[in-house]
Amino acid sequence: MPKTDAQPRLHAVPELDWALTPRQLCDLELLANHAFAPLTGFMNRTDYESVLANMRLANGQLWPMPVTLDVPETFAARLDKDAQVGLRDAEGVLLAILKVEDIWRPDRKEEAEAVFGTTETTHPGVFALLERSHDHYIGGQIELVQRPLHYDFPHLRHGPDELKAEFQRRGWERVVAFQTRNPMHRVHQELTFRAAREVEANLLLHPVVGLTQPNDVNHFTRVRCYEHLLAHYPEQTTMLSLLNLAMRMAGPREALWHALIRRNYGCTHFIVGRDHAGPRNTRTGESFYPPYAAQELLAEHQQEAGIEMVPFREMKYAVNRAQYVPVDELQADEPVREISGTEVRRRLSEGLEIPEWFSYPEVVRELRRTHPPRARQGFTVFFTGLSGSGKSTLANALQVKLMELGGRQITLLDGDIVRKHLSSELGFSKEHRNLNILRIGFVASEITKNGGIAICAPIAPYATTRREVAEMIRPHGGFIEIHVATPLEVCEARDRKGLYKKARAGIIKEFTGISDPYEAPETPEMTIDTTNIAPDQAVQKILLKLEHLGYLSSQSR
Repeated sequence: MPKTDAQPRLHAVPELDWALTPRQLCDLELLANHAFAPLTGFMNRTDYESVLANMRLANGQLWPMPVTLDVPETFAARLDKDAQVGLRDAEGVLLAILKVEDIWRPDRKEEAEAVFGTTETTHPGVFALLERSHDHYIGGQIELVQRPLHYDFPHLRHGPDELKAEFQRRGWERVVAFQTRNPMHRVHQELTFRAAREVEANLLLHPVVGLTQPNDVNHFTRVRCYEHLLAHYPEQTTMLSLLNLAMRMAGPREALWHALIRRNYGCTHFIVGRDHAGPRNTRTGESFYPPYAAQELLAEHQQEAGIEMVPFREMKYAVNRAQYVPVDELQADEPVREISGTEVRRRLSEGLEIPEWFSYPEVVRELRRTHPPRARQGFTVFFTGLSGSGKSTLANALQVKLMELGGRQITLLDGDIVRKHLSSELGFSKEHRNLNILRIGFVASEITKNGGIAICAPIAPYATTRREVAEMIRPHGGFIEIHVATPLEVCEARDRKGLYKKARAGIIKEFTGISDPYEAPETPEMTIDTTNIAPDQAVQKILLKLEHLGYLSSQSR
């Protein structure tokens, strides 16, 4: 179906075209519909530097988050100021024209420190900025050609003007917004209802359905859960609308940003919880931000922001009262129950009961539809290690043993096989090796998504690339990383293909372990050194690990 405006307009023909990344596409939509007001385009350098330094645009207006268009140096080099760039979606449809004002190479580490308060790539926002974004920014005003089209939940997608009109039609003068990127359960229903009642406002459930964290529940499932939950609020008090925002997970700055966006949608109040938009450090398990930093920053700026903060009250289920109660209203010895998000995921993965006091049955059923127990999920076993470490041998042996067990389709994505059938045109530069691994990851994610088993055995020397592969796969099923940690001297002694000899002689350039580094996994699910273990013994250890993780049932063995 063609994407056209009701009344097409004539626009200047752009000199160059840029295919927007998923994040840029989300940003363009919210720039175009004025959710990011006062911004009218991707930031120029002056605004960008001012936002980093003091959370304000160059004209002094409060704005805490850079909204930039990143491109590679090769593209930026083709641009001049006043050039016009066509901004297109993945299908090549022209959505907007950017009139270039600035082209510059930012210091992305400086940006990470200013926005996220860290340069650690265990922070998902820092990882996206430092490892996935391009090295040049272009800024300028945008001229909208047509809005991005969404085929899913069109009745729940409103721009700021539409939502303000709907509030006016309903006679809502005070509206409190609730931000979420996770499924909502009874505790969320209770706290949002109490918040709305306390400030005498109607409630807007305004979940993010753009980019969130890789392991989050997909937005299709979440929205169906929200629709079920909506029936449990008093009639005519609550509304559900979707926000196509690409989250940065920037903690306090993000909370202030979210509040400004909700002000633009016509909300008068905004619920902010402890550690709002604050991710956990995957290495330490600790939060990157103090628990109340987001509330404190918004409280400091709420008058200027034009929206009032409603602090998120921590609540627990009081057994004797059979209801959720704010923790500051509980008696010292009062028995309570609670289930963490981690525990919910564990119960879903193991097919265990989730009690009705925690969540409504229809919400749990919806979650179970897309999160079956692990024994029914697809998964990927990802071997990584030096050439000659034994990856292919183990992968082939594991494939045979899993086929012997039966029950699922199994696909082997060995490095040499993929090179022959999927990546024959690629060379062995770092860029091409990364692209080859990402292709393997994409295929494995599709296999996993459809309930199959993918066995991958590339060298995959770079930690960043392996992380990208894991993030492709984990939303759809299991990702089990196995480091085949056979020492270099053993691998080189085996050298069946004569590759190490050629690398030592300088015939093969950028050879992993000789002239190019191998970045060993820090926290793989398994580490195997094949120096003194037979393949069948190693595979038995892998099968036991898969059984322990829940991906194989004991009955199947």
